Amino acid sequence: MKRIRLTVAYDGTGYCGWQLQPNGITIEEVLNRAISELLKEPVSVIGASRTDSGVHALGNVAVFDTESRIPGDKICFALNQRLPEDIRILDSEEVPLSWHPRKQNCVKTYEYKILNSRTAMPTRRLYAHFCYFPLDLEKMRCAAALLLGEHDFASFCSTRHQAEETVRTLYELSLDRGGDDIITIRLRGDGFLYNMVRILAGTLIKVGMGVYPPEHVKEILEARDRQAAGQTAPAKGLTLVGIEYEKCPPDRIWGRNGHWNYVLDQSRMLTEGESVLNVEFCEPAEAERLIRRMVHQAYRNGAERVFVHVPEDVSVSEAEPYGFYRLKRAGDALWEAVYSRKE
Repeated sequence: MKRIRLTVAYDGTGYCGWQLQPNGITIEEVLNRAISELLKEPVSVIGASRTDSGVHALGNVAVFDTESRIPGDKICFALNQRLPEDIRILDSEEVPLSWHPRKQNCVKTYEYKILNSRTAMPTRRLYAHFCYFPLDLEKMRCAAALLLGEHDFASFCSTRHQAEETVRTLYELSLDRGGDDIITIRLRGDGFLYNMVRILAGTLIKVGMGVYPPEHVKEILEARDRQAAGQTAPAKGLTLVGIEYEKCPPDRIWGRNGHWNYVLDQSRMLTEGESVLNVEFCEPAEAERLIRRMVHQAYRNGAERVFVHVPEDVSVSEAEPYGFYRLKRAGDALWEAVYSRKE
């Protein structure tokens, strides 16, 4: 048995998204059928990003397991002969059986395109959202700058989301206007909530139209309420550009905003198996959530032991669980996070 990783590009216009659906054809369904026919065995792919109906991709990632002896790097060529023209495998390679596209740390890049002109263009109708109202790009950029970094993006995700945690980090949120009247919103982040990019785009469009002042996006963030944000922009303007997987955990991870300030020190993780979460500031209401989230991240990154250092004004408890973990005192203002089932 071996595991093959695919890099998949597709025009999502004619599909009901990535994930299998009872009411229409999907990218996953087409891939499963084509790969199964090629390898003469039943195959089910696992996708990294389950894009919505009408969303496009230049670099989605998927894996599947097979007994086939066909070399991993050759599968893409044979598979493309069996796929429709709007789906292509850009690359294929063998990866460890333990490698999972949704369980690896990564950075995802999306682009949302807006055709901002007086008249719609037929050749753009499937790949850009048409907005005839002149958009103020500088105001949109000012608003975008307030969304960078680590925040609770609960206001910018669908109420139907199933995520346990709504904190995400945006590394880039830029806007550019091309000579063809296309405004491109480019986003890079450690993950995105359900409909997050489209709601961010819809909110920035409101800013560009003058409905919201740029600084209002800060109030939307703080509200943590979907009703506070703008509309969900149409799917056709959205493209998953690519996914970059982390090869080695960074020595340090920072998180800083008006609610918390911390550093996850992983510099000794590879040599001594230890990571330390240093909480420099945290509002009382956010402490449990922050510790739970970052301890889980540290263990997921490969730490064997995780310690938590908190300032005097941050209250922690040995009695209360922090997700799957409990804290045990290990020193002055220092606690060790222990997986509950090991107690």
